[in-house]
Amino acid sequence: MALSTPFQQRVQKLATVFSVRYSSRRIDPKANFDSSRRRGPQKEGDFFYRVTRELSYLLRHGALHERVPIRPDGYVNVDTLLKHPPMRGLGLNELRRIVSQDNKSRYNLRREIVDGVGSWWIRANQGHSMPGITPELEPIMSSKDIPMAVHGTTLAAWTLISKSGLSRMTRNHIHLAQGYVGSVISGMRKSSQILVFIDVSKALEAGIPFFLSSNGVVLTPGDSDGYLQPNFFSNVRYANPTKLADPVPGWTALPRATRTSPTH
Repeated sequence: MALSTPFQQRVQKLATVFSVRYSSRRIDPKANFDSSRRRGPQKEGDFFYRVTRELSYLLRHGALHERVPIRPDGYVNVDTLLKHPPMRGLGLNELRRIVSQDNKSRYNLRREIVDGVGSWWIRANQGHSMPGITPELEPIMSSKDIPMAVHGTTLAAWTLISKSGLSRMTRNHIHLAQGYVGSVISGMRKSSQILVFIDVSKALEAGIPFFLSSNGVVLTPGDSDGYLQPNFFSNVRYANPTKLADPVPGWTALPRATRTSPTH
């Protein structure tokens, strides 16, 4: 059956990349759980790697496609999650360790009690592409609410970004960090080559909303087309400290009199 909507096509693509590759194998409960291994090169056989990839796919992108019930606030019942075929063999204790040891605080695990009955629920804190999923986000009312908003990208991607702006692509939000590579917890990849600083004040005045996730990532849906246009960039520079003075191709700095501090 042909997929009728862009969202269905998007989910199918994500399912091909994540679910088909990783969901075909159940989690081995006897596998060595060593979260320190994530610091080195990731291997497909790495237990932590496979579990976190599956969690990321389900909680951010694939719950609806995989028919795993998910609430509008992004939470999935843990008992239901652990019955999902690719997750069988994983227990609550292992899930707790994944959440507590994740170096970017991607997930939130909590126990809820309704009518005297307790149950565990888990969600991804941000990064969703499923429509209608809105985790609790704190609105950013002023640029003073955050130290900065910066997006890390590659030099190749910057070529397109410099012309069309930052895009949320398949996700619900554009992700921005509150610090540089090395000091940031979440919101930027360490492999980033280019830093794009956002003029949050200017964007807010233009009616573009910003939010803060529970793990400190700055999120914005962008404009009506899902973009943050280049006119909202306050500065662009290389992430490598030794290249701070080097001009970035495609970026023309604003005149000194009108230049906005990269911290806002």
